[in-house]
Amino acid sequence: QVQLVESGGGWVQPGGSLRLSCAAPGSIFRIYAMVWYRQAPGKQRELVAAITSGDSTNYADSVKGRFTISRENAKNTVYLQMNSLKPEDTAVYYCNARPPGGSYTNWDRSIGYWGQGTQVTVAS
Repeated sequence: QVQLVESGGGWVQPGGSLRLSCAAPGSIFRIYAMVWYRQAPGKQRELVAAITSGDSTNYADSVKGRFTISRENAKNTVYLQMNSLKPEDTAVYYCNARPPGGSYTNWDRSIGYWGQGTQVTVAS
């Protein structure tokens, strides 16, 4: 069973920054879209950001201008740079590798490969 390896979560004060990483096997990373979702207590799961193998990106309105998704092909790793963090960004963040050509707007644990989740806490 392939599992993506996430890192970089933690605690940060409002206005601070964190960078999440997600490493995948090269055979997957080269062709799959890489997607970040998050789930906060009592809230719906939501798409945060996505990047295709062709480097097209998509962001949730709530994070536009603050978060940046990028991929480093040499390391088979996708990053989520999170700046100007707010308490409402507090959530468990999950990385998902989605097959090319499909939709990634909806959370679906049966599609693609997933990371274990990493906690991000934004608080004073």
